[in-house]
Amino acid sequence: MRDKKLIVGNWKMNLNTHEASLYLHKLSDIIDVRRDVEVVLAPTLLTLQSLSLQVDRRQFKLAVQNLYWRDHGAFTGEVSATQLRGVVDYAIIGHSERRHIFHETDKDTRNKIQAAIRNNIRPILCIGETAGERAMGETNDIIHDQLIGGLANATSEDLKDVTIAYEPVWAIGTGDNALPDDVKKAVVAIRSQIKHLYGVNASKEVRVLYGGSVTADSAADYLSIDGVDGLLVGGASLDAYGFGEIVKKAHKGSAVAKK
Repeated sequence: MRDKKLIVGNWKMNLNTHEASLYLHKLSDIIDVRRDVEVVLAPTLLTLQSLSLQVDRRQFKLAVQNLYWRDHGAFTGEVSATQLRGVVDYAIIGHSERRHIFHETDKDTRNKIQAAIRNNIRPILCIGETAGERAMGETNDIIHDQLIGGLANATSEDLKDVTIAYEPVWAIGTGDNALPDDVKKAVVAIRSQIKHLYGVNASKEVRVLYGGSVTADSAADYLSIDGVDGLLVGGASLDAYGFGEIVKKAHKGSAVAKK
């Protein structure tokens, strides 16, 4: 898994069905298929079905931004992993906006992780501290608690399909970029905790992404950090040329690393 950089574009609540289709067409012209880079697009739930019929799966994979943990039942307004099976390859779970705006708990997160895994969807578990928690020196504690909370029901075998995205809440959409040294320390803490939970091999093999105000200008710096396997891109993923540049930099970084 770690031989490929993973670039995930989270479109959040943007683009209607027509706009999303046009944007996917534009991205298809700009972004080349790369053997060493996997590109994942996470559009709104409304547009997923139509884009799944349009997308070239060799070029892009699709992700859902959220899902419900029950497979079926009387849960008005929700969509389950079972219903998404075959439509998406990935699911973003525990994003800070889900945690802090919609008050999702670690219990919600781990149930969704388990639902994704049992439906053959690869979860991307998002973790990260707020500005207040950072100021109090609690970054490692938050990483520990959110990893334990999110992965409590996952086995070492399950972990092969899990990606961890470190997204410091204080850096998302704020322009207050995390320094590479800050990210490196967090990634070391993540892999150390995975080692404690699942062993040395799991800590080496699990994919870890960075997300938080990533742009085409900053992408290379984050991708060059030892232990970072890709990026979770928010607002910059809505700029086709900028997102294309991020993918190019992931490809160039992979090529340099192999030399």
